Amino acid sequence: MSNLQDIINQNRVWYCLECGKCSAVCPITFWETRAYCSPRLLIEKALNGDSADVYEDPLFWSCLTCKRCSELCPSDVLFSEFIRDTRGLARNDGLSGDCTHGEVIQTWGRMMTDPELDQNRLEWLDRDLRVSQDSEVLYFVGCLPYYQLQFKELGIEGPEIARAAVRILNHLGIEPQVLPDERCCGHDQIWQGDMVTFEALAHLNLERIKATGAKQIVTTCPECARTLGLDYPNRVGAHGMEVLHLTQFISRQPAASRLAWDSEKKKYKATYQDACRLSRHLGVYEEPRALLHAAGLELLEMERTHRSSLCCGTSCWSACGKVSKNIQVERLKEAKATGAELLITTCIKCQIHFKCAQQDPTLGKDIAIPIRDLATVLADRL
Repeated sequence: MSNLQDIINQNRVWYCLECGKCSAVCPITFWETRAYCSPRLLIEKALNGDSADVYEDPLFWSCLTCKRCSELCPSDVLFSEFIRDTRGLARNDGLSGDCTHGEVIQTWGRMMTDPELDQNRLEWLDRDLRVSQDSEVLYFVGCLPYYQLQFKELGIEGPEIARAAVRILNHLGIEPQVLPDERCCGHDQIWQGDMVTFEALAHLNLERIKATGAKQIVTTCPECARTLGLDYPNRVGAHGMEVLHLTQFISRQPAASRLAWDSEKKKYKATYQDACRLSRHLGVYEEPRALLHAAGLELLEMERTHRSSLCCGTSCWSACGKVSKNIQVERLKEAKATGAELLITTCIKCQIHFKCAQQDPTLGKDIAIPIRDLATVLADRL
């Protein structure tokens, strides 16, 4: 088991130059008014060797792990990874962050660690969608069906995203496998420091994934893509499969150039939200934009975009409050300022968080812009 010193060494924390560039771009630092906090100051506390000071810092549990600070760090300090690993240390000491939504999302993650759990995960599959028992492509759905139940009142796209993904794959001549007993990938658990639950979920998923015999895993969730592609092999076990976000997968298919887009569909002006896990964590920037252009949408970029994009303001269903709301409103105003008719993202959490912020009646038209997932937009235009 790692201690604080090991975590400091593993994540290059010693290399911090105290230049303050991280403080200048951290969205939590900008909006947190209870006490001044920044990645630089948190690192200073860690280097002083007192883990209690680290745990009590306002940034420790509220950090979005969005990696915005890492983009500017001249010393390549792995701050998000340092936060992740140190949260695991805090968990061992009986500490955790403030969970949101009555901890229901963390609860269903723990429930899914039961090997005997009987789920009804495939009710979303329409009869016209073609899936297979032996395809070389596995579509990993993630928690979309569960989010639909939890956030139905926000009008989110949950299973619609899954249906859109399968429809697009069918257009490419692919009938993917889908798992009837898939578990949560464990993304939130690992970034909250709950390694026990993460490892239990990962072992169950690995067993089922390997049994499919597939060669590629496709996801519509950037967090699933990151977790399955990087964290499973590095922390639990190899599955030997290539893991791709749907936008990456489409872009690599020879048949993608022959997709027939409906020229009668309205030519939307759209803006695009770079989800943290797909962009800064996985380096995927151009594939989503290229697909939007191919489908006939006019893309209007926000003020902060690509590597400097602003996060949706909440991570791992914890520490969601005034600071998160301010970040969400700030980003929605940026989207609105482009003149776009639609805000498109690739992450269901971005959609949930932005639509939640839009429930504030006092902001009204200032942040009113329709929000959709890229997969549903593309599927509608085929």
